[in-house]
Order: sequence, then structure tokens, then C-alpha cells
Amino acid sequence: MNTSYLHTSLLDPKHAVIDEICAAGEPWVKQVKQGQTFRIVDLEGNQAVDTLFYNAHNAQERYSATDTINRQNKVYLSTGSKLYSNLGHVMLSIIADTCGQHDTLGGACSAESNTVRYALEKLPMHSCRDNFLHALAHDPLCQQLDMSKRDLPSNINFFMNVPVTEVGGLEFADGVSAPGKYVEMCAEMDIVVLISNCPQLNNPCNAYNPTPIRLLIWD
Repeated sequence: MNTSYLHTSLLDPKHAVIDEICAAGEPWVKQVKQGQTFRIVDLEGNQAVDTLFYNAHNAQERYSATDTINRQNKVYLSTGSKLYSNLGHVMLSIIADTCGQHDTLGGACSAESNTVRYALEKLPMHSCRDNFLHALAHDPLCQQLDMSKRDLPSNINFFMNVPVTEVGGLEFADGVSAPGKYVEMCAEMDIVVLISNCPQLNNPCNAYNPTPIRLLIWD
């Protein structure tokens, strides 16, 4: 973790227009308007927050891990990072971060990945892909944008520690976050945020214990 990226915010939660808790293992969807500030708080520490962003007026434009990594030549996100869309536009800018490292490569857990990474009997376990699919099918914002499972690109894993090995592999390691750590972004366009507050029970990223997160939006 590079501590030079750590940067705190002066925004007061008392002035937020949205201040909600997302329970452990649940999805969350909300619109963030251009110019608003969006904060994700890791309430109890080391909770992976799988996150996707979409243009609020055209879901065909969405967060692109490829563009975000290539344009900045970095695989981890922190203060100063830009989150790019598949059309090459900046969707959000990270303006404050007290964790210091967020994963762009690990992807979302699914029934299939749980069986490959852990064991065949893990197939029925709840996953981030389940959360994403449920939100796409039932949330009003997703329905308005006519979204479906075709609209699931690679996601960001806020607060998740996924080191890249010397031979190019990925390791799902102990988290580097802690209770109260947060990441804060300024929306550069009207966006829809789709979150899976990860229910994963099989790796040490969240100490095998999914916990709630806090989500705030300021005008």
C-alpha cells in the first residue's frame, strides 16, 4: 500500500443528502448526479465492496477496467485516480481515500468462481454476481435503463487487497482496510452506482466475515 495517496475529506456527514447503510451481503443502487460527491465507508474493516458505474442516461456506457488501467498505467485505485468508461470518458474522480489501495482485477465472486477457487460444494453460496443480477432484475433505476445480465462488466473491488504476483497471478490476501476507512469520489457525469456488498465467506479479504457499509452523497 502506498500511503502517499491517503487523503482525508472535509465533508460532514450531517450535510449529506443521502446517508444509508447497506447490510452485509446485500446489493445497493443509487443515482449520483454530476458534481455530487459519493463516499463509501468500510464500517467494520476489510469489507470488499464490488462496485459498477453506469451513465445514468445510457447504460451502454459503463465503467471500464481496461480503460481505467491503461490510461493511468496502474492496477490499483486511490486518491487522484480517474474512473473511465468504455467510451473513454471520465465517470468519476477519487478525491479522498483513507485506505490507499483498491482492486481493479479480482472481479466479482460467482457460483462458478467459488467452485473453481474453493470447492464444488460452494456452488449454492450467495455471491456478488447474484446480487448484481437481482438488482438488474428488480431495481427501478436498472429497469428504467433496460439493463440485464449483458450489462455486467468487470467491477472495482473497493477496500479489497488483491496483490499481483511476480509471474502475473493474483492473490486474494488479508485486507489492508480498517473500521471507518473510506473512499470518496466526485461524479464527472450523471451515473448509476450498482454495489454488491460482498457476501464472500471463503477468502481472507474480509476476514471471512461480511459486514455492513455506509454510503453517503453530498450536493
